[in-house]
Amino acid sequence: MAIEIAAVSRKTQGTGASRRLRKANRVPGVVYGNGDAVAIDIDHNTLYYALRNEAFHASVLSLDLDGKKESVLLRDFQMHPFRQQVQHIDFQRVDAKKKIHMKVPLHFINADVAPGVKTAGGIISHVLNELEIACLPADLPASIEVDLAKLDLGHSIHVSDVKLPKGVEVAGHHHASDAVATVQVPRGAVEAAAAADAAAPAADAKAAEAKPAAKK
Repeated sequence: MAIEIAAVSRKTQGTGASRRLRKANRVPGVVYGNGDAVAIDIDHNTLYYALRNEAFHASVLSLDLDGKKESVLLRDFQMHPFRQQVQHIDFQRVDAKKKIHMKVPLHFINADVAPGVKTAGGIISHVLNELEIACLPADLPASIEVDLAKLDLGHSIHVSDVKLPKGVEVAGHHHASDAVATVQVPRGAVEAAAAADAAAPAADAKAAEAKPAAKK
């Protein structure tokens, strides 16, 4: 079921009008694509808490605009530099028959049972936290799971290894060989090993100096 958000159209625009809306706890915005762009405003608190929902950023939303519902995607929003206040919001209408491009969050699972972690004591490093995909609106996933269960120390999962839902393909600048996640030796362990290697020659030299010379 699509996430719903209600908005009303507005006729007044400009900096002064937007400032008055924000003082009234409303957020100015715009809906564009597949027709004329429409200036809107939305209740601030409703929108603020909706933006905290990960799915709100990567789902086809149902926008109730003046009582008429239409399918949209969240395309952009601006926050105040230091206040917890949404300044502006942009939505794009979607066509059910046309593919859309979206950045979808990656959810990593089974990290605790990965051999590189459980057996070798490595740590997971997330190279990518989201993946840009293309699909029809009906096939858009809210997130994509990345299974780390078989990941060994020093190895990586690549874009080509990610299992995509039906109807979904990788888009954007990604390449099949791009790393998504790796298992690395903890930094502290690497530094300790390097320090031990550096100390070894000095220790050997000191031991050699302390050894008495052989009698002729």
